[in-house]
Amino acid sequence: APSTQNTEYAQRKLQQSPEKNRIAKLVAQHIPDHASLFINIGTTNEAIAKELLSHTGLKIITNNLHVAAIVSGKEDFEVIIAGGKVRSRDGGIIGEATMDFVSQFRTDFGIIGISGIDDDGSLLDFDYQEVRVAQALIKNSRQVLLACDHTKFGRQAMIKLGEISDINILVTDRAPEDHFVTLLNDSDVTTLIADEDLEEPT
Repeated sequence: APSTQNTEYAQRKLQQSPEKNRIAKLVAQHIPDHASLFINIGTTNEAIAKELLSHTGLKIITNNLHVAAIVSGKEDFEVIIAGGKVRSRDGGIIGEATMDFVSQFRTDFGIIGISGIDDDGSLLDFDYQEVRVAQALIKNSRQVLLACDHTKFGRQAMIKLGEISDINILVTDRAPEDHFVTLLNDSDVTTLIADEDLEEPT
């Protein structure tokens, strides 16, 4: 795929589905009850939101309309939705107003998605405004948790979001290649692998 455009939302929602669900389960296991968290844009993050419904007393700030819709029905959750311009294609809320809004908070966890991780450990994405919001979110989270399936390693995208060292925990569905493992270890990133043993028996 060219590095200037992302796959259509509906198509991404179908891609990597069992993997995304496993990643989502593992992320949810890592979030304690009564935590505060940012959740940003992405289909993996929507799967995470569904898994978090079994939690108690979460405070969730999101710039993702789909995430807000998933978690807002739970009475013991406090759900805050960022202001800004809504993208019709994926329900993401982006723009200057969104960045300013995010910057008013400090949360226990920031859950972000990514379009690609370059071979040098750069975190890459396609949309400049989305990247700016993600950067604000990283800055205002005590722990940054990156959820990404194995296809994102070595995948090219045009805009640099940050470095692998900006994140604390990486959750993926299979062990990355050795040079990524070295990068992750050198950057003190905890890597959690959601492998097939986490699948529900059918």
